[in-house]
Amino acid sequence: MTDFERMGEKNEVKCSVIVPVYKAESLIRRCLDSLLSQTFREFEVLLVDDGSPDNSGTICDEYVRKDSRVRVFHKQNGGVSSARQFGLDNARGEYVIHADPDDWTDVGMLTDLYGKAKAEDADMVMCDFYTEKHRKTIYNSCRPAILTSDCVLKLMLMQKLHGGLWNKLVRRSLFKKYDVSFPVEIICWEDLYVNCELLRHDIKLSYIPKAYYHYDCHSNKNSITHKRNMPRLRSQLLFCDHFSKVLDESYTEYLDYAKRTTKELAFRMGVIRGEEFVNLYREVNPYYRKRPLLYQIFFSERLTAGMRIANSGHYRLGRFLFKMIKIFK
Repeated sequence: MTDFERMGEKNEVKCSVIVPVYKAESLIRRCLDSLLSQTFREFEVLLVDDGSPDNSGTICDEYVRKDSRVRVFHKQNGGVSSARQFGLDNARGEYVIHADPDDWTDVGMLTDLYGKAKAEDADMVMCDFYTEKHRKTIYNSCRPAILTSDCVLKLMLMQKLHGGLWNKLVRRSLFKKYDVSFPVEIICWEDLYVNCELLRHDIKLSYIPKAYYHYDCHSNKNSITHKRNMPRLRSQLLFCDHFSKVLDESYTEYLDYAKRTTKELAFRMGVIRGEEFVNLYREVNPYYRKRPLLYQIFFSERLTAGMRIANSGHYRLGRFLFKMIKIFK
């Protein structure tokens, strides 16, 4: 038995880092190397191989042999929510944090987050983060206006604070105390969902005005972030429907905002076609005039094409097509 296994038996694992793994063979080594280089020592890394068809699982096994702090679990594919929940169910740390396999961390992240959590007896410690986009690093501040659960929850619903799990260290016992788990039917915003469920309660928050986590939002083309499709839209609308039932009326305007921006994104990216597209266009565009259905579909197909062209980087061509649509109208 290794020293780390004895530490786990004595419940001395202070932090658990959960990494859901799926089709990440080209990037996961960067993530794991950054985690295992932490100045903090009393932590474990849980790699949940969610039935990945590439060599990701083999790479996970490789790191188990290299470092006793790494634990790997291979399971059938069930989606990112099921992978995160599997990791949470098997975590042993006093606090938990998540990391995605295409991202990486600075070496002092766990030392500072855990130190802040213990110094202030905090349930959740938030910090800033970096967005890595096309060779450009962007600093993102996550400082809330007021450090209370209610304020942070509203800011997350308004998308003014990022709902990611990777810049938040959370006391693990809260999940059992408040019966919070990852819903398998939500494949996008599952991290925002869990944070909002926790923030519904009066938990103690802390904040560090420093960035440690590098969110790579473009390298992994298999990420759900890059998929603008109906399953993603339905998942986000499920999120909105759930919280409209469990939050009181003081949150209505914030939930309406979340639902509206979700539909507007789907509209701009051309996710929806035909009559469903037309109905959505009416909803997000109050100036839309009623037209015969065949005309609406004919119009919406061209509008969708213009939006896709504009969003793919060909802005001038997209504008030209929009002008032609305006003339056609």
